[in-house]
Amino acid sequence: MPHVIVPEAEAILDKEFKVLDKGFVRLVDYMGSDQRIVAAARVSYGQGTKTLREDRGLIQYLMRHAHTSPFEQVQITFHCKMPIFVARQWIRHRTARLNEISGRYSVMKDEFYLPTADSVRTQSAVNKQGRSEEKVSQEVADQMLARLEEGQRRAYLEYDGFLQKGVARELARIHLPLSLYTEWYWQIDLHNLFHFLKLRLDEHAQYEIRQYAQVMARIAQTIAPLAYEAFEIYVLKSAVLGQDELSWLREHLKDQDDIPPQLPAKLGLKPLE
Repeated sequence: MPHVIVPEAEAILDKEFKVLDKGFVRLVDYMGSDQRIVAAARVSYGQGTKTLREDRGLIQYLMRHAHTSPFEQVQITFHCKMPIFVARQWIRHRTARLNEISGRYSVMKDEFYLPTADSVRTQSAVNKQGRSEEKVSQEVADQMLARLEEGQRRAYLEYDGFLQKGVARELARIHLPLSLYTEWYWQIDLHNLFHFLKLRLDEHAQYEIRQYAQVMARIAQTIAPLAYEAFEIYVLKSAVLGQDELSWLREHLKDQDDIPPQLPAKLGLKPLE
């Protein structure tokens, strides 16, 4: 199969999509598309042997039944700029290849993340690792943001002062806070990107990393729209049922006559007459 070019993806190559106050996501390169996925699944068939409708059906079948290897044929390289605390969450996804700017080799830029007052919320009572929907008072938000900005400015001045005195960069950098911006090149296949997006688009994910996930989702959708459509249907907007839940559903649907014709087989029920 020849090299696949997606005109819509070509149009956004090297374009910076702004995220947060100083961050961005940029599509550096991509390999493959929906065509590559279906070609890999069919193996012995070439481009153009099936219709768009059949390609959509095949891709949805692959996604629904978790046949993941054809999606791994699509590779995407991003250039991302994000606060360090976001990067430390992000790097837990160990299925990508990355190169990050090094504070040992480079002088770090005077760029820090400062939240908006609207995003300063109270600790959630039900989600131990996240914030709630309740805002703090304007006074508390203003006070926090002023202290953050003051601390960031002071930390960078002292960092720069250490460098001017000849202190090694690898030591001077440890004085900088987690709100400092970092950058990396991040390459990942589409299957593992979908897993990243499933977790980081979730409403329980931290607000800041969700903003990056939303931009990356739009880029993935541009490169492989049929695959992204299947991901939305069968992963992102679906639900996993446990044994008890499935049993309850079967029991309550077995006598219904207005359910979709394809649903009984998926639930292990007899086909509708």
